Amino acid sequence: MATEHDTSEPFRIVDSPWFWGLAFSLMALVGIGLIAKKFDVRQRQVEGRFLGRQQAAIERSRRSAGLPPVDLAEEAHDREFAQSRRIVPLWTLATAAGLAALGSSVMLHREWRSTR
Repeated sequence: MATEHDTSEPFRIVDSPWFWGLAFSLMALVGIGLIAKKFDVRQRQVEGRFLGRQQAAIERSRRSAGLPPVDLAEEAHDREFAQSRRIVPLWTLATAAGLAALGSSVMLHREWRSTR
């Protein structure tokens, strides 16, 4: 039985899909590092609008149920308190890219060792 590595051609690292998985996941980590500051500012804005719409929907449902209105400005969280916790923190994306890089590098190393 012949395997795909029985050919006389030398192992070319750029032909491996694991090489490209490693390259793209490392570039994702670099990109995450470069956008980290801007991501936090943008994510704070997006999450603030989301939370505001969520509270407004709750208040509309309260009023339609005949409950007394609540002043949303009094119920608002302090910006520094809300800022410290993100709904979607950047470390989750960085961890996923790091695990992809680690897995790709392990598989690339295994593939390279099997051709020697």
